[in-house]
Amino acid sequence: MKPPAPPSSPPLSPLIHLVDDDDGVRDALAALIGTVGLRVAGWADPQAFLDGFDRQAIGAIVLDLRMPGLSGLTVLERLREQGADQPVVMLTGHGTVALCRRAFKGGAAEFLEKPVDDDLLLDALQQAVRQHVRTRQQRVADDDARQRHAQLSPREREVLSLVVEGLTNKEMARALGLSPRTVETHRANLFDKLGVESLAQLVRRYAALCGAEG
Repeated sequence: MKPPAPPSSPPLSPLIHLVDDDDGVRDALAALIGTVGLRVAGWADPQAFLDGFDRQAIGAIVLDLRMPGLSGLTVLERLREQGADQPVVMLTGHGTVALCRRAFKGGAAEFLEKPVDDDLLLDALQQAVRQHVRTRQQRVADDDARQRHAQLSPREREVLSLVVEGLTNKEMARALGLSPRTVETHRANLFDKLGVESLAQLVRRYAALCGAEG
């Protein structure tokens, strides 16, 4: 009789990176964020954060606008240049409309003024985490779609493009010089290879890839 398998480790909670040079602010916000079950990594040095933070973790970034060395807006620009996808919540004690506009133009998810309202910050972070989860899930789905599409034969890609355009089996048969039965076979193979169960799902997942080929 086999021994029971060891229990699997529970998944880690989302990780919030807190980038602020003020130790007191960092400690207070870390304690607050921890009350809703989110992990926190504190960073006093924005350059150290850019060099060392875990880009693979699910979570978000809380970024102070004014810091010695690199400003929050500069850090935000570098994050986007490097392809980091964690949502960013900007904090500032000296908010202006111009700064707010620059932050959102740079890709910030939210812009909050200090002293920050606890509920506003927690709500912003929880929304940001949910958005990050959706973004990662969509990326996985897109990668899977590209891999499946790459495995199609040239003829199957032709049939797929015509399906996406909305042609019937008879219309596709005339366009490709095939019998309707052959087109039906190709179409059935497409659904199987592409891992879709409906026409709507096929169009939603693969229309953009068909357009990129055209």
